[in-house]
Amino acid sequence: MSLKVAIASFAHTHASSYASLLSMLPGIEVLSSDPDGAAAPDAGPRGASFAADHGIAYVDSYDELFAWGPDAVVVTAENALHRPLVERAAAVGAHVLCEKPLATEVADGEAMLAACAAAGTILMVAYPVRFAPSYGRLKASVEAGRLGDVFAVLGTNNGKIPYAARQWFTDAKLAGGGALVDHTVHCADLIDGLTGGAEATRVHAAANHVLHQDKDVAVETGGLVTITYDNGLLATIDCSWSMPDNGPTWGGVTLQVTGTNGSVEIAPFQEHVGGTDASGEVYLGVGGDLDGAMLGEFLSAVRASGPAVAGQPPAVVPQPDGAVGLRTLRIVDAARRSVAAGQPVDL
Repeated sequence: MSLKVAIASFAHTHASSYASLLSMLPGIEVLSSDPDGAAAPDAGPRGASFAADHGIAYVDSYDELFAWGPDAVVVTAENALHRPLVERAAAVGAHVLCEKPLATEVADGEAMLAACAAAGTILMVAYPVRFAPSYGRLKASVEAGRLGDVFAVLGTNNGKIPYAARQWFTDAKLAGGGALVDHTVHCADLIDGLTGGAEATRVHAAANHVLHQDKDVAVETGGLVTITYDNGLLATIDCSWSMPDNGPTWGGVTLQVTGTNGSVEIAPFQEHVGGTDASGEVYLGVGGDLDGAMLGEFLSAVRASGPAVAGQPPAVVPQPDGAVGLRTLRIVDAARRSVAAGQPVDL
């Protein structure tokens, strides 16, 4: 079954990976549009030149993109622009894979879920670390009870500040914040998957601008978020842009899970071949293709579900879905409010 897949915007750094992967998959027609790209102050390519570099077809407007009648849409716009694109995709009956975080405001996330539910379309959120083999083994161990009752999680998501390639990441309006928004959600998603969707009840967060003062950015560059869940779990997430600009890799994610029977730590991006060349340190990751696995899950669900039927849920709901995206967005929103108030916030 051939699928028509649209890529809406090249704003997010992951758009390059998705475009390359989709262009190589059999039975996939790809069409893209990035009308805001020409005005973006980014060093990297946007718009038609980005599409040409990745060998995919391009149109100048979103009107043309959605008139094409896509079966699925991959939304890789700035965080604040996710909602209108998801709603347009739902309006034409297209299933959606949306970059994380789901939105910058909880009300927008709720509206996106409502639009897709009314249209009967899939809404999946792009959390690729869910598809790391080490996370799969950890999740199986937790579900089998090998760790006993899980009561504590320590997560880290430390990376380079995504300033040079895509400057909107440090624009509070377009991104919703800085490192606190960009990096908290990945670990929050992994915890959500381990707990079966436990609800956060209290969030206490702190953030600062100690890192990257030379870049004149207004958003937070370092943060620490503590989350209490309704099942008693206590989680702490280091969500800083603490990888130096000249580091050999973008950064990494770790998750340490502790239960009454023991503790397990995973580092999905740690596997690599290292060395040096004329430019300095070299870091070549040798782990699985997480973006490819995530796209495969999404496209399989699109094929299995078939055309959307308004008012009826899709036959297959791939994880992490929009509900996960909304739960993790609520945690980010509470973290921002906690930083502003200087005290814990109840959800």
